Amino acid sequence: MIPSVVAEQLRQGLADYIKTTFPFANEPFKSSFPEYLNKDKSFCQEPYTAIRLPFRSCRAMPTCFEAVVPAYLPYAHQQQAFDRLAGDDGLSTLVATGTGSGKTECFLYPVIDYCYRHRHERGIKAIIIYPMNALADDQAERIAKLIYHNDKLRDNVSVGLYIGGLTWNEGVKVMGEHNVITDRETMIDNPPDVLLTNYKMLDYLLMRPHDARIWKSNHPDTLKYIVVDELHTFDGAQGTDLACLLRRLKNKLFIQQGYLCCVGTSATMGGEDSNVGIIKYARDLFGEPFDGSSVI
Repeated sequence: MIPSVVAEQLRQGLADYIKTTFPFANEPFKSSFPEYLNKDKSFCQEPYTAIRLPFRSCRAMPTCFEAVVPAYLPYAHQQQAFDRLAGDDGLSTLVATGTGSGKTECFLYPVIDYCYRHRHERGIKAIIIYPMNALADDQAERIAKLIYHNDKLRDNVSVGLYIGGLTWNEGVKVMGEHNVITDRETMIDNPPDVLLTNYKMLDYLLMRPHDARIWKSNHPDTLKYIVVDELHTFDGAQGTDLACLLRRLKNKLFIQQGYLCCVGTSATMGGEDSNVGIIKYARDLFGEPFDGSSVI
């Protein structure tokens, strides 16, 4: 793929779309509008290059995991997240680092490792909430590969994807290299360790009697992690809905205040001067404590 060629194709395609969508009946405008679209910088800007410093890497592999082996030397901010999140006493954390900085690994490795160490306990141990089904689908395959290619994790840690668009009888019943469990009846009969979902479907899992059986194996100390990916998308009414939903979930499972390890990720939550506001927002959303050093 040649970027300059693709850029020109996109520019021409958009120009054709605009000319077709907004036709001019007036003859002078009808002839001048295509000329305007073809002028340099009138419709599309020239390409630009963004130069940024590389993320700092650690000097050694993390030693806080029992089963998870990172594929590469982690970044410094990832190790900082591992130190806070790994183990049975993880601290609620907000990962506010740039795009492409490995935010998913920051919480995924501690969550998966926790599930492995508690593999003999039934019930959902972690919930990861995504704002869009497409994002949940993409991450599901990524997690499936991580588990499949690890001899300790394979057959010991299960992940289920519960989102809209699937009927009861068309889902996948077992995990594979490229897929997690998507069959809803299978998840209800044998709840996965990690549940990938969105806030609307999580609401159904609390309301609908048949679906609510997915919590039958959960005790007050079973669910340990609640992760909200792209935290900044949950603002306004949607943020209020999610905050209410999380409180209903904790009430249903009889989870004590301060027990959960909550995680929020975003690349657009602001810089260090925004930490106070970010922490307050997270406390209001999750209804759980976040200490002053919780923002990475």
